[in-house]
Amino acid sequence: MKFVISSSTLSSRLQIIGRAIASKNNLPILDCFLFEIKNGRLTLTASDNETTLTTWVDLVENDADISFAVGAKTIQDAMKEIPEQPLDFYVNDNTLEITVEYQNGKYNFMGQPADEYPQPPADDEQAAQLSMPVPVLLSGLGRALFATADDTLRPVMNGIYFDIAESQVTVVASDGHKLALSTLNGIGISSAGSFILPKKPATLVRNILQKEEGDTVIRFGSRNAVISTESYKMNCRLIEGRYPNYNSVIPQNNPNEVTVNRAAMLSALRRVQVFSSVNSSLIKLRLDPGKMTVSSQDIDFSMSAEEALLCDYNGMPMSIGFKGTFLLELLGNIDSEEIIIKLADSSRAGLILPAVQPENSSVLMLLMPMMLND
Repeated sequence: MKFVISSSTLSSRLQIIGRAIASKNNLPILDCFLFEIKNGRLTLTASDNETTLTTWVDLVENDADISFAVGAKTIQDAMKEIPEQPLDFYVNDNTLEITVEYQNGKYNFMGQPADEYPQPPADDEQAAQLSMPVPVLLSGLGRALFATADDTLRPVMNGIYFDIAESQVTVVASDGHKLALSTLNGIGISSAGSFILPKKPATLVRNILQKEEGDTVIRFGSRNAVISTESYKMNCRLIEGRYPNYNSVIPQNNPNEVTVNRAAMLSALRRVQVFSSVNSSLIKLRLDPGKMTVSSQDIDFSMSAEEALLCDYNGMPMSIGFKGTFLLELLGNIDSEEIIIKLADSSRAGLILPAVQPENSSVLMLLMPMMLND
């Protein structure tokens, strides 16, 4: 049989879904892409047996329906080197020998039977459903991914928690040291519920959404979720277990409040961070009326640095310590010209919020303090 497809379309789709393939697979067939042609549409699938990513392309031309698997590395590397042009695929129905003809040459390689490729679980008819615009989910995932943990003892912390209530979704991630929380409003929801999306599928969805428009539909049950956009569909296994009560760790009474330019603070932190202890990465923030002093030191190497920033602060003078790398991550994931830092005292978690909240959502970051030596 024969089919024709654009080289750039095929290459870009394979590149995106190929991220679902694991570096080491127990099933050799999972080192392949699944090609399925039916009714003039090519469906491409990649999987690691827990996360299955599918996309589809309407073909320029085809003369029969067929399914086969192709080694992922072979076809991805080959497609990268071909400039935009139509590709003619010829597949021998019996031997699955594949010939790809392009403007100045051709490739020959073998396909594999499609019946060995594992299928994702069937859709759960009882699954709950929510729908939201692509940019809303993209921003929620982008603000949460950096805060997920790599914790073998508490696997629930290794994903992003979706807490779904009436017309709003709270997206939470935490590793026990930092917490990122976004409340997304105006969401279409069939019923309240919750689920924990693992880090890998969350990263895959974020990469997909960067090129998508329209709405994203999420259907979830107790064990699996299906996330669909206009051009992609992902079926993934969820993390089972109960997520900790994230509201209980957010301090409610924070009388010390400082407003500062985010870019200026980021720049100062990057400069001062160079002179902090490699082991602790401790950064000290000293707050005085109208001024924030950012400082660090490494006693072992007799190094130190400090930098003063203008800020809006009218509270009592106080000092608090934070891990510099974590503070940089938090500030880098807030999209606002100014930030507000809310503090109770030097022993309690600090809250960091954008001075102007994004449209139809609210963002809160939390960072646990570090003990100061002085």
